[in-house]
Amino acid sequence: MDKVIIYTDGACSGNPGPGGWAAILMCNGKEKEISGGLKETTNNVMEITAVIEGLKALKYPCEVQIYSDSAYVVNAFLQGWIYNWINKNWKLANGSDVKNKELWQELYTLTKTHKVTFNKVTGHSDNELNNRCDELARNAINA
Repeated sequence: MDKVIIYTDGACSGNPGPGGWAAILMCNGKEKEISGGLKETTNNVMEITAVIEGLKALKYPCEVQIYSDSAYVVNAFLQGWIYNWINKNWKLANGSDVKNKELWQELYTLTKTHKVTFNKVTGHSDNELNNRCDELARNAINA
C-alpha cells in the first residue's frame, strides 16, 4: 500500500463569503497541488472540502497522513466526534443537526477507502507546506 502525505487548508474572505481550498499530495517523491473554490461558503466547509478533494485525488487505496491546521477537521477524528455523530444519527449532544453533515458523511466514507491518520499542524507558522496550502487556498478564492 502506497504511503501518501496530504497537506490541506481552507480559506474564506468573510465567513460566509467566497472561499478556497487546497491540498498538496506527496507520494514516492512526486508532488501534486490541487485547489478550488466556491463563491459563497464558510471556512469550515473549505477545510473539510480540502481533505475530501485530497482523498478523492487518490486513484486506489493508500495509507494516508493528513496534515491540517483545522482543529474542526482533525479533532472530529482524533477526539471521536464523528463517531458520536454517526451513533446519534448525525445529531449533536443537544439534539441539533451536525453542520455540514453531507460533507462529513463523504469524508467519513473516504476514510474507509484509505487508511487515514489525521495530524494537527499550527497554521500560519513556519510549516512550509501548510503555508503553501494557505497560499493556494487564498488564491483559489479569486480564481
